Amino acid sequence: MDDRNGNLVDAAIRSRRSVRAFLPAEVPEETIRAILETAARAPSGTNTQPWRVYVLRGKAKDEISRRVLAAYDDPEQSARHTQEYAYYPTKWISPYIERRRKIGWDLYGLLGIGKGDKEKMHAQHARNYKFFDAPVGLMFTIDRILEKGSWVDYGMFLENIMIAARGHGLDTCPQAAWTPFHRIVSDFLQMPENETLICGMSLGHADNGAIENTLVTDREPLESWATFVDS
Repeated sequence: MDDRNGNLVDAAIRSRRSVRAFLPAEVPEETIRAILETAARAPSGTNTQPWRVYVLRGKAKDEISRRVLAAYDDPEQSARHTQEYAYYPTKWISPYIERRRKIGWDLYGLLGIGKGDKEKMHAQHARNYKFFDAPVGLMFTIDRILEKGSWVDYGMFLENIMIAARGHGLDTCPQAAWTPFHRIVSDFLQMPENETLICGMSLGHADNGAIENTLVTDREPLESWATFVDS
């Protein structure tokens, strides 16, 4: 990507966004490999490199989507699928609940989904399980034996993928939505029993004509969360 007015790394970070509509244009395997190899330069405690990635394309991507959507659309099946780890807090408090609500209603507002329109909400959430039509789906797992420090390391790896993708003119959407269906994902990918699904991710070319991709999320001002201690 080109940033004629400043730092290229800053430009990649600032242009990263969660894209929820992709074009069908394929991403070459060599590009995917380059992104992952670059991302693997992420730091990790004692160089443990705790990441494992499954790359889904073509029929494999379509089939995992079909299986998860079948469970998601069936209330009885869906109720039996729960997360293996808690991604979100069990009790929402301020200011986190306000931020969560704002992004939800900002997105639904763009899509014309009103409060209480459960059918449209359900359909929009289902888009996660189609990787928002991206040509590449990624699944990320970690060894169960590893502790919280390795999960912190993993976050840096995931961020590297999203930033490296921007360097190739691509966009992403990290997706915790896959985690309740970890048993279906594990079965399809034939994951070893020691692996835990962390999240999924969509990768591809953003559809800049899609209204949902005009969403710009807020960030709190620096003064509200950074404390400078000089003495």
